Amino acid sequence: MSLKNTVYDAVNSNKFGKAFLKARRDLRGDEAVRAIQSGTHDFVDRSKGSDKLCIILAGYKPTLWEDVFGRIAAYVPSDVDVCVMTSGLVNEELKQIAADHDWSYLSTSVNHLSVVQNIAIECHPRAKWIYKLDEDMFLTKGFFEAMLDTYKELESKTLYKPAFVSPLINVSCYGHLRLLDKLNLLDDFRNTGLTDMKYSDGLHHNRQVISEPKVARYMWGESQPVLRDIDALTERFSIENEGFQYSICPIRYSIGAILFSRDAWNEFGHFPLTFVGGPYGLGDDEEHICNYACFTGRVMVVNENIVVGHLGYGGAQTKTMVEYHANHRDQFKLKA
Repeated sequence: MSLKNTVYDAVNSNKFGKAFLKARRDLRGDEAVRAIQSGTHDFVDRSKGSDKLCIILAGYKPTLWEDVFGRIAAYVPSDVDVCVMTSGLVNEELKQIAADHDWSYLSTSVNHLSVVQNIAIECHPRAKWIYKLDEDMFLTKGFFEAMLDTYKELESKTLYKPAFVSPLINVSCYGHLRLLDKLNLLDDFRNTGLTDMKYSDGLHHNRQVISEPKVARYMWGESQPVLRDIDALTERFSIENEGFQYSICPIRYSIGAILFSRDAWNEFGHFPLTFVGGPYGLGDDEEHICNYACFTGRVMVVNENIVVGHLGYGGAQTKTMVEYHANHRDQFKLKA
C-alpha cells in the first residue's frame, strides 16, 4: 500500500476524518461545477422556431459522418429543428455539414456533455419535443414520426406514462436481445458464448455487451445476413406488417437515440452538472434520465417497429467497429 493510501485510510478511520474528506470532495465538486458553468458557447442559429428539436452530439468519429448525417438529412421532417453539438471543441467540418443542411451548430468551450445539451435546449425555447442522437446512430425511415407517435400513443391510450421513447437498437444492452428474439436468433447467439444472455446495463453484469467487439460485429450481421440491413428490418417490423409493437425497458437504458419532452427535461432538473462518469460527465445524462424514469413512476419505452443501428459502444468496441464500418460501407450508407 502506498504512503498516500495509508494516510487516506488513517484519516478515513474516524468520523472527523470522514467529515473532512467529504468536505474536501464537496469543495472540489463545487469548484468543478463553477469551472464548467463559467465556460462560453457559440451558437449559429438557423432554427425555425419549431416545437420539435433534434440535438446531435458529435465531434469524435468523422469517418461515420457521411453516412450518419446523410441518413438524418434524408429522414428528418421539415418541421424539426436540428442542432449539431460539439462539446469542448469547434469542428469546422461539422459546422459545414450543419450549414449545408440549414441546421444550427453549437459549440462549447468546456467539455461536459450535460452542459452542451442543456444549452442546446435552452437555445430553442419553443421546442416541446427533443430528439437526442449520438454521432454513431444510423437512422432508418420513419424514426422521427414513430418516436413521437409512440410517446403520444402510450400517454393517451395505455396505463403507462413515458419518460422517453427509443427505437429498437441493434447494439444495445436491452435492444440486442429484443431484436434477436424477434428474429428467432437467441439460440444462435447463445451458442457463440459471447455473453451471459441477460438483460443488463452492461456495467454490473453481462459486461461483454459493451466491451466485446465480437458482440457488435454479430449484431451487424457478421455471421447472420438478416442483421446486416437495418432498413430491411425496419420494413419487416413496420406497423403495416406487424401492427404497433413496443416494449418497456426495466433497466438502465443507453440513450443514443431517444425522444423526450421539454416538460420532462424541466421536471428532472435538466441534465446534471456531475462527474460520475469522469471529468466530461460521460453517461451522467443517461444515469440521470433513467433515474428520473425509475423514481417518478415513468417508463422507458422501446418502439419495436423501427430498427436503428448503433455502431458500437465506446472504448473497447470503437477501434474495431470504426474499421468494420470502413470495410462494410454498403451496410451503413443511405439506400438510393
